[in-house]
Amino acid sequence: MNLSPGLLDVLACPVCHSPLRADDAASELVCTAPPITCGRAYPVRDDIPVLLVDEARLPDPS
Repeated sequence: MNLSPGLLDVLACPVCHSPLRADDAASELVCTAPPITCGRAYPVRDDIPVLLVDEARLPDPS
């Protein structure tokens, strides 16, 4: 993933508005809220974050 640090500073989870962190290995932006609260992971395709709730992966229940 090639996202600018400035972009990561302003992006937030569309559901709970918590900051997002980059997971380069999975090509995702992950919500920093606890999984019990939100914890969604949003895909990054061609270096473009897809911040659509329908496209987000929910955290594993374990």
